[in-house]
Amino acid sequence: MSCETRSSVTATSGSESFREFRPHPLLRGGHAQTLAGAYLPWSTVASTSVQHQIALPDGDKLVLHDDCPPTWELGQRVVLLMHGLAGSHQSGYMVRISRRLFERGIRSFRLDLRGSGAGAHLARRPYHAGCSDDLLHAIQAMGRLCPGSSISPIGFSLSGNILLKFLGESPGRVPPCIDRAMAVNPPIDLRGCVQELDRFSNRAYNRHFVNLLHRTLEIRRQTVPGAIIPADYRRPRRLYDFDDRYTAPVSGFRNADEYYSQCSAAQFLPAIAVPTLILTARDDPLVPAASFERSRRSDSVELLLTNSGGHLGFIARSGVDPDHRWMDWRVLDWLSTSLTDPRQLNLAAD
Repeated sequence: MSCETRSSVTATSGSESFREFRPHPLLRGGHAQTLAGAYLPWSTVASTSVQHQIALPDGDKLVLHDDCPPTWELGQRVVLLMHGLAGSHQSGYMVRISRRLFERGIRSFRLDLRGSGAGAHLARRPYHAGCSDDLLHAIQAMGRLCPGSSISPIGFSLSGNILLKFLGESPGRVPPCIDRAMAVNPPIDLRGCVQELDRFSNRAYNRHFVNLLHRTLEIRRQTVPGAIIPADYRRPRRLYDFDDRYTAPVSGFRNADEYYSQCSAAQFLPAIAVPTLILTARDDPLVPAASFERSRRSDSVELLLTNSGGHLGFIARSGVDPDHRWMDWRVLDWLSTSLTDPRQLNLAAD
């Protein structure tokens, strides 16, 4: 298994191809793409999902939202979708992609990480960027619900880091039912991402995340019996402060620096054996492209690094896909191919 630093993916001889990302002419630049990805409206459909609660060893619970098409049969593929920081099963990309999969007869599960979404009142501790044990419990629960099915996990943003860490930290414990994985805009260098958020041009994102996380924590303090909150916690100004005062100590780390060091997925990429695709953009304002360009990756991991797309944006010009959500359609492409080796795909960066 090779562990060399490799460049982003270019065209290969495979029969499948990812359509080139060409940004919408009115949405050029990482900030425009990021904001459009978050705030552009999308068609909503009444949810028909079924909830499954997953008990964790410490007494907390996770929630899986099961979107099962009527045509799906036992033994067919299932997909696990995992949200980013301050998100939930109701995040736009989670809802859109689960609906697209449903329409194609593919069963998907949207995971609410510990203490988020429908599980907000079911956990005393929070999720964090390295909670790979929680992910394992979710995958094992899916295996019990769908015996004989292959499972394809897809992590967006922070969950992308969780997924990559899970795949590489102990490859021997990765269930054999996982046939492929995908991480979209994963912050594989947590310290580098937090430093990026401290840049003047990114301070609005920093404030946004801190306000959301602090508000969620205050609600937890009032509504979750036994919620674990440090006695000296006070409102933070930066995401680093939130992690240092809350996320790290509550999750068993001495401080934010130790948390970032132990949980950043970049160090685990060389050991990943499952065919894995990382999709990200050079102009992502939250996740520096340099962290991918200098990373060492196994032969099972491919990187599709586009010039544009922002963070979970990838809003494309017309005429490429049925709508402007290029990222959604590439997820479907990745899942629909029968190939098991990502190097056989023709992944064309823009």
